[in-house]
Amino acid sequence: MSTIKLGPNRYGKAENRVVRVTKNGTKHEIRDLNVSSALSGDMEAVHYTGDNSTVLPTDTQKNTVYAFAKKYGIASPEEFGLLLARHYVDSQPTIHHARIELEEYTWERNVVGLNAHPHSFVRSGRETRTAVVHYDGDRAWVVSGLKDLVVLNSTNSEFHGFLKDEYTTLRETRDRILATEVTAQWRHSGDSVEWDKSYEVVKRCLLQAFADTYSLSLQQTLYEMGERVLETCPDIVEVKLALPNKHHFEVDLSPFGMVNDNEVFFAADRPYGLIEGTVVRSVPSAGPAWD
Repeated sequence: MSTIKLGPNRYGKAENRVVRVTKNGTKHEIRDLNVSSALSGDMEAVHYTGDNSTVLPTDTQKNTVYAFAKKYGIASPEEFGLLLARHYVDSQPTIHHARIELEEYTWERNVVGLNAHPHSFVRSGRETRTAVVHYDGDRAWVVSGLKDLVVLNSTNSEFHGFLKDEYTTLRETRDRILATEVTAQWRHSGDSVEWDKSYEVVKRCLLQAFADTYSLSLQQTLYEMGERVLETCPDIVEVKLALPNKHHFEVDLSPFGMVNDNEVFFAADRPYGLIEGTVVRSVPSAGPAWD
């Protein structure tokens, strides 16, 4: 008998861009999302024989995104993801699990004179907000997050006392620039959350902890950032952080008869150190939240 069989699988529609304008008289609100859906369930027949009777087409998934944006609006990425995930699983008996991944791009009001314009917007240079929703018919798992959040401390960072071998050339420093581009994801204990408010609180925690920490290593800063979130937000049980070290090297100005007292730096593009870690409180299993 053959030992070959179908393993874990899913299918869906990736990167549906949807922009929803909510019009309250002359004042408009805008939400700009990139939505990807992935469904799994009774999919053996379609893989083995090409029988599509259990398959909800990816084109239908695309259409659902736009229809739901009209029907329900977009209150937040998390809420919109939950609506989609529950719809796919609860409406189709052959779909047992839905994974919805979302990115939100921020628009800010255009300021004309001294006033914020009611319906003119400027694309923000802020971070990108993210969310991933899983739903299996009984329970939902929600992971919120952000990426592309670039931060820098111009002092209060050291790096010394590290291992050295015959290939070590890095000098110890008692004063350096610490810069990184934060990617953070945080898992919620439930799915009844004021999502926009929670996002702003977590972002503020991350920024404050980065600024407040006298850093002896980027690992230390990572832990302080995650710990600050968990101490402040009791409904969040786990924080994952990826912090690339955006190196700034002090330029040697001695050939020009100048002393560089940590004032002029070369901002290196690559290679870079990549620091990753998770800060977690004792909680039940994450299930498929991080899949």
